[in-house]
Amino acid sequence: MKITDAANILGLSGAITPEQVKQAFREAAKKYHPDINPAGAEMMKVVNVAFDTLKDYTGTIEIEQGDNEYPEALNDALTAIISLAGLIIEICGAWVWVTGDTYKHKAILKDNGFKYASKKKAWHFRPENWKSSSRGQASMDEIRGKYGSTSPVMKGRNCLIDRRT
Repeated sequence: MKITDAANILGLSGAITPEQVKQAFREAAKKYHPDINPAGAEMMKVVNVAFDTLKDYTGTIEIEQGDNEYPEALNDALTAIISLAGLIIEICGAWVWVTGDTYKHKAILKDNGFKYASKKKAWHFRPENWKSSSRGQASMDEIRGKYGSTSPVMKGRNCLIDRRT
């Protein structure tokens, strides 16, 4: 996960210390805990990756106005699809990928900000201001290798195994 994406997810900007990262992680963990949030399992995976990225970081990160809305947008999008049958949700860095039986849920995915990547045959949700340098050339296996891949374990659903590297 990019440092700016991690800071965005934890709501950090400006001068950052490990203590601030820890405090921001605790606040995000309370907010997105699976016991109080329907999409909490997925959100906690994203929050944990963001924390792992920034836990030892000291420096300055400038987040542009409006960028700090990504965690809420992601949470809303995940909440909208979490109960749909047949979907496999996978978190790779700051992006969420959805595969499985997506065709029958196409309209819901689209309405909630997911975009279809035809080369990967998967839907994705990403930060709005993300600029891709590869222009879609990387395969899902390359993405998993670079950013790691986790799929949350959810009650009553089969999910992929944690493949973080």
